[in-house]
Amino acid sequence: MRGTIIIAAVMTVLCCSLLPGACFAQKSETDGTIRFFQWKVAQDPDDCFNYDRLGTAYIQKARETGDIAYFDLAAKALEKSLALESTHAEAAPASKHLATVYFSEHRFAEARELARKALELNPGDVTPNALLGDAESEMGNYEQAWRFYGRLENPASSQSGNEGVLYLQETRASNRAFLTGDTQAAIEHMRRGVEISTRAGLAKESIAWSQFMLGEDYFLAGEISKAGEAYESALKTYPGYHHALAGLAKIAAAQGRLPEAIDGYQKAISVIPLPAYAAALGDVYARNGQAVEAQKQYDLVEYIGRLSMFNETVYNRELAVFYADHGIRLRDAVALARKEFEVRHDVYTYDALAWTLFKNGQIAEAADAIHSALLLGTKDASIYFHAGLIYERRGEYAKAMDFLSRVQAVNPQFNPLYADLARQRLAKLSSESTAAANGREADAKP
Repeated sequence: MRGTIIIAAVMTVLCCSLLPGACFAQKSETDGTIRFFQWKVAQDPDDCFNYDRLGTAYIQKARETGDIAYFDLAAKALEKSLALESTHAEAAPASKHLATVYFSEHRFAEARELARKALELNPGDVTPNALLGDAESEMGNYEQAWRFYGRLENPASSQSGNEGVLYLQETRASNRAFLTGDTQAAIEHMRRGVEISTRAGLAKESIAWSQFMLGEDYFLAGEISKAGEAYESALKTYPGYHHALAGLAKIAAAQGRLPEAIDGYQKAISVIPLPAYAAALGDVYARNGQAVEAQKQYDLVEYIGRLSMFNETVYNRELAVFYADHGIRLRDAVALARKEFEVRHDVYTYDALAWTLFKNGQIAEAADAIHSALLLGTKDASIYFHAGLIYERRGEYAKAMDFLSRVQAVNPQFNPLYADLARQRLAKLSSESTAAANGREADAKP
């Protein structure tokens, strides 16, 4: 889902201003940059700038590999930089960069405070407003988020017209448009983001990220062929890109090309075994009648999610939805969703909470949560599907039919695990509604 994937987007541009070499690097060059600044801090352990540069190189490595362990290394380097200098303008870059790391770790309130500090230390740099907006968005403070996004467009800023700032404007406008239900506007903004990232010569991985996000928007809008084209573009820009490999596998699964989907997810997992990839591969195996292989992937999901305290924090919501989707450890699913809700009140956390509550038979609470998930008008077939089943269980059949109809209108291929069920439930409800209407007409006849 877009809400999960967008977390990493904050890294692009925000960490590029101080360390151009890392931004334009491919993987091997990033490794070289890391080694160089490891040597620099060893030679001069009192230089705050070298720790900042080392931290941003680790962030770039995290983006390239998908390995969140690099964020922990980045945090240590950036915290050391701020321990050496934290009160003058020179500390603004490290404050901003550490904020991006905290954001990736779901420490949204701390990320917000550091981004504010970066702005105070260097008011001329408007880019921390993107991070402030992202943090507020994840915490469900949408009006505040939109205000911060708007400050990226401040014509009085010395950075207005800067390609990096223009990129942030377009990608954040895309995020706002998608969340508020204007999916086509989200697509247009992200298309412009792709154009800007290419024109500005951002890192290949950053360009590929933008192309991948465009593909996600197309997929969520049900424009499957265009999604495939965007994923293919990302793969050409950055060969072996795990996000793009998984995106193409998702399309293959949606179209019933199961062996191709299996191959695609296996390739993505060979780059980085993320829980989302293992869960998706397990679901494809299950659809393909390979129950033993499916269970291996499901076991891998739990193993990765519980591997460390850091993983447990970052993957709370993914694990909660995974458990609910597969009808296992349902009490744990609710507990994980509630744990995530302690720090995150966005649309997708409300949706995860609603789904886990529904699976535990707590229907009234599930209905309250799904109501909150729907408030912004986000057009996501997964949210609509959850709403449809929740309202059906409550006996609100008209609402259930409405939301299940929206699933078909937005993206009937939204989920290989539940696409058929969504069609079946809608057909059943429609048939029952028609039968009831015919019965009433018959009763009304003299």
